[in-house]
Amino acid sequence: MASIEIISLNVGMPKEVRFNQKDVSTGIFKSATYETLYLSYLNFEGDGQGDLVHHGGKEKAVCVYSYEHYPFWENELRRPLDYGAFGENLTIKGLLESDVCIGDVFKLGKAIVQVSQPRQPCYKLSIKYGVPDMPLKVQQTGYTGFYLRVLEEGVVSKADGLSLLHRHPKAITVSFANRMMHREKDHVEGIKQILEVEELSENWRNTFLKRLAGTETDSRERLTGNS
Repeated sequence: MASIEIISLNVGMPKEVRFNQKDVSTGIFKSATYETLYLSYLNFEGDGQGDLVHHGGKEKAVCVYSYEHYPFWENELRRPLDYGAFGENLTIKGLLESDVCIGDVFKLGKAIVQVSQPRQPCYKLSIKYGVPDMPLKVQQTGYTGFYLRVLEEGVVSKADGLSLLHRHPKAITVSFANRMMHREKDHVEGIKQILEVEELSENWRNTFLKRLAGTETDSRERLTGNS
């Protein structure tokens, strides 16, 4: 796998917006930067998340999204999109959900990062685009992006690129994990395959374990913002 191009490095701090008659804090509004930024175990400097229950933290320190999906969404939304359109920190070219595996390790500037889980779209995308079913559309297409945990902190710039250091031997792609989570929910063998990947995030692991135990009930709260 050749070095993956970073099209844009995007950061932004949370802000309050009005949604469904209540104030919501969201960090989905990111802006491109040409600065060299320090990447800690939690996030890039100058970046933040509004909902620390579902976003951010060590297992979701960096959000990555493929630029190859932008033309589809520009056609779907009938508007041009700026970099960071999906709240991602890295807009990349040359690495899709079907290419990257849970547990893959990459060099990112001076930092070392590892794929932890697919990005799970939430209602903040509806806030940004005014499209109520936007999170569901993202989920259904499989164009979700993915999260990275930071194994070694370091500085990162847009010019650095993303270089594969270690391909996980289980080869469970982000696309496969998405399919098991959202579409083939009763595929027991597939779920067991995913659970064999020790590097899978704790959140996704717990969800799959509950599903196997028959105690997981699907919630639309994260898709709609209604609770």
